[in-house]
Amino acid sequence: MVVRVIPVDPFDLVIFGGTGDLARRKIFPGLYRRFQAGQIPAEARIIGAARGEHDDDEFRGMIAESIAEFVPEARRDADSLGAFLQRLFYIAIDARGEQGWAQLKQTMRIDVVQAYYFSVAPALFGDIAERLTSHGIAGPEARIVVEKPFGRDLASARALNATLALHFAEGQIYRIDHYLGKETVQNLMAVRFANILFEPLWKSEYIDHVQITVAETVGVDGRGAYYDKSGAMRDMVQNHLMQLLCLIAMEPPYHFDPDAVRDEKLKVIRALDPVPSHDIVRGQYLAGSGEGGYLEHSENPQSRTESYIALKVAISNWRWKGTPFYLRTGKRLRARASEIAVTFREPPHSIFDDAEGWRENVLVIRLQPDEGMHLMVMIKEPGPGGMRLTQVPLDMSFAEALGPEAEDVPDAYERLIMDVIRGNQTLFMRGDEVEAAWAWTDPIIEGWEERSDRPQPYDAGTSGPEDALMLMHRDGRRWREIR
Repeated sequence: MVVRVIPVDPFDLVIFGGTGDLARRKIFPGLYRRFQAGQIPAEARIIGAARGEHDDDEFRGMIAESIAEFVPEARRDADSLGAFLQRLFYIAIDARGEQGWAQLKQTMRIDVVQAYYFSVAPALFGDIAERLTSHGIAGPEARIVVEKPFGRDLASARALNATLALHFAEGQIYRIDHYLGKETVQNLMAVRFANILFEPLWKSEYIDHVQITVAETVGVDGRGAYYDKSGAMRDMVQNHLMQLLCLIAMEPPYHFDPDAVRDEKLKVIRALDPVPSHDIVRGQYLAGSGEGGYLEHSENPQSRTESYIALKVAISNWRWKGTPFYLRTGKRLRARASEIAVTFREPPHSIFDDAEGWRENVLVIRLQPDEGMHLMVMIKEPGPGGMRLTQVPLDMSFAEALGPEAEDVPDAYERLIMDVIRGNQTLFMRGDEVEAAWAWTDPIIEGWEERSDRPQPYDAGTSGPEDALMLMHRDGRRWREIR
């Protein structure tokens, strides 16, 4: 199978924070991969903008080093790298001052797509947006890309949206969540809405429950100050896990259109029930495996910030009433894994009452580390001796199903940046969607803060707090093993 690459229109892309960590790790390596694939036209220009004083050649040297570090040697070559670097330029800019803005205005072209990536702290979003418009730099068709966090509660999210709206229309604002750019996440929509096989079963009548897991083996090392103001609920549930839940639970949109898709996601968020305290488990990892615990990386030795959270979530609509969604995410867990597991109900009547080995059908959508899907189904165990059942996967691993070309499938940042250039907002969050997510999240956080709840300690390298297991066990269910 050949992966088709569709070139984009010529563009000028400005990356504010162009010398920062995200730019080095993800943005520039991703752009280089798209250039190698032939998707970036020769007329395109990529402009790094930051406070440091560098000329173009110094900046190109910095990006060459980041590509050497974050792009495997087998996937880079001197010719393509040299050609890519010639499309890079640098302007020293003070986000809150006047330095560099006149030069940026002179640099930007008006006859190509203009895109501005705010790879900076959210506190600078308003300053940059204001200067792009007050200096007449951003044209009426310009696009801005903003990274999470989109506020830390409903009030700050509204304030941020209002600030951006002073300078740009909603159709110009691309709120990026890299989870939505993963190949498997988009394939989830294709599996649901391009096949008759699953959609008739995609409701509470046939689905027992859904598990959404994002497990990390890393801790908060070096990010303790930031994470202490965030926690797993704000950092992961309000955005990443919420988006995955929406794609699983949404109704079919009338068309694969950005606003049609986002309208249906918004309906899901607004149908979420409040979560009672007994359906929430918070945890904080202890030291283990030669590494320190959460409190050793926090600036507050009495911190009550959670590094783990599990919730039982209900959706009050006709499709999902009675089907719980179990969400969990945490740091310093046993394995790195992100997956969605859709568990189907038992058959209404089994003719194999005496057969051994029966288990539920489960559709597992793997987001990482090995993207793909598999459906667990029951068959007869081979051999004589009566009817013995066993569970086997109908597997669709991208690497196996698509062949070597699957290795060249763009990663999330590559795809999303190209969608910005195309003007496709389908995989980006809309302002009202962000605010609705915070409106559901805020009361949960306020509840445990009012109760002064402490997160439960859990050993690093495990699956999390013991009470998270009980969250499932009391319902006669169990978490899938993290592996």
